[in-house]
Amino acid sequence: MKRLAKILIATTAMAILPLTPTFADSSSNTSGGSQILNGQIALHTSISSLHTTIDNVGSDVGVQSVAGGNAVDITTMNDTHVTNNQYTSTVDISSDLGARVTNVGGNVGIQGQASCNSAGVSTDPNITAINSTQQCDAVDPTSRAYVDSANIGGSFSLSNSATGNTFQADSNASNMPVNTLQINHSNVNAVTTANVFNVAGTVSVTSAAIGNNAQIVHYSTGN
Repeated sequence: MKRLAKILIATTAMAILPLTPTFADSSSNTSGGSQILNGQIALHTSISSLHTTIDNVGSDVGVQSVAGGNAVDITTMNDTHVTNNQYTSTVDISSDLGARVTNVGGNVGIQGQASCNSAGVSTDPNITAINSTQQCDAVDPTSRAYVDSANIGGSFSLSNSATGNTFQADSNASNMPVNTLQINHSNVNAVTTANVFNVAGTVSVTSAAIGNNAQIVHYSTGN
């Protein structure tokens, strides 16, 4: 049976409402279903600093630096009801990545990421109901990436991103009501510098700074 996808993408919160993140992480199965309550509050600084030099590698190279306030990833195969509340206070969240990668026989993949709040829900049931609220009050979620790379036998990719709130959901449930609210009070910065030479394959360099991002995919169960 062919599955068709309906994709909705929202990048800006349209309303500002008060947030009360009072839930504790828990889940329970009732009548074959899942009731999931997630409450996360980040009150302290999150900093990732990675500096590396890599040379003469016969295969692939992967480098990643990630800093985050709150993150949850929920996967179920039954009827699911999710309540998600995430709050990041006025703290610093930053990723600082510096890499020099040379003389690599395979592919090179480098990723830098800083995010206040991140939530993902993936289910395969008859019903999926989601209520999600995310608020970022961090000072300035910032991701910095400085990369020098040369003499690569495969492909080269660099992705550097900073986000306030990120929400993703996908399901093939026949019923999928979703309510999501994202509030970002922070300055969001992605600073990317790349010097890349002598690459046999493709080269991809991306830099993104996003306040709020939501992606919802509802797979059709019809013919």
